[in-house]
Amino acid sequence: MYNDVLPDASEDDKDVLVQRDSVAGALKTLGYTVDYLPVTLNLQNVMEYLNRSKPGIVFNLVESIEAAGRFIYFAPSLLDHLNIPYTGAAGDSLFLTTNKILTKERLMWAGLPTPVWSSKPDIIPEHKPPYIIKPVWEDASVGLDEQALVYNQNRYTPVFNRQREQFGESFAEAYIEGREFNLSLLDSASGPKPLPPAEIRFEDYPADKPHLVDYRAKWESDSFEYTHTVRHFDFPASDKPLLDRLQQLAVQCWKLFGLRGYARVDFRVDNDGNPWILEVNANPCISPDSGFVAAATQAGIAFDIVIERIVSASLKANT
Repeated sequence: MYNDVLPDASEDDKDVLVQRDSVAGALKTLGYTVDYLPVTLNLQNVMEYLNRSKPGIVFNLVESIEAAGRFIYFAPSLLDHLNIPYTGAAGDSLFLTTNKILTKERLMWAGLPTPVWSSKPDIIPEHKPPYIIKPVWEDASVGLDEQALVYNQNRYTPVFNRQREQFGESFAEAYIEGREFNLSLLDSASGPKPLPPAEIRFEDYPADKPHLVDYRAKWESDSFEYTHTVRHFDFPASDKPLLDRLQQLAVQCWKLFGLRGYARVDFRVDNDGNPWILEVNANPCISPDSGFVAAATQAGIAFDIVIERIVSASLKANT
């Protein structure tokens, strides 16, 4: 199952088709018979199809419906209703981790470090500028670029309102200057296993250019940001305590949100070496060029084995 993609869809929406084809190829290699079900808001049709086809398990790649990230939990909720096993996170976990405000509230209540924030255009976060204004429901760096940064408190409300008008419900977060890390997790018989940590390094960035993994860095292959944000897995020995801490925090996020199958946690590490959790990504992108697959490859785990372990974790959870 994957979100139906319109012909004029953006690059981040089209990426689900790459994931679909890659996962289907791996499943066929593993001996599964594969069928395809694009999901729209006509959930009655989806339900009727599932009742007819009676799949043994659904590989859930639905990231949004009608290009709206807030509908991501519809697919697993429907599958739960039909008592059909499916891969990845449950509907409630997807809802909590896709809504970034709910994610941050739960992290705060659990005592895990996340940058301070505000969901109101007239209430500034209790932190010195700059701030970054993000969409609540969108992933894949949608809505993120240099225009989303606020350096002057007088600009806070106008930028917040502009972002909200363009990308829907938004929030402001303290911008953490420092290093950017991803920590991927893959399910196993004994629980979540951290894959090798990755750092996104901002190479040859001008001194006045913000270090952001923004929309261009992820999706516009001819942009400076795309070619100069480079994933690295090599670290000096002095980074080991930090990397161990990132792995520990990622596993805590997995347990806190009841994740399953696979996940990725994004961090900033400030100039004093303190890690801050930016996002908890349940069912992260698993395209061949994704950060998750790169981390698995670094760990010596082939793509087919990644898919097999995701499916096995889901079957185990449903027995």
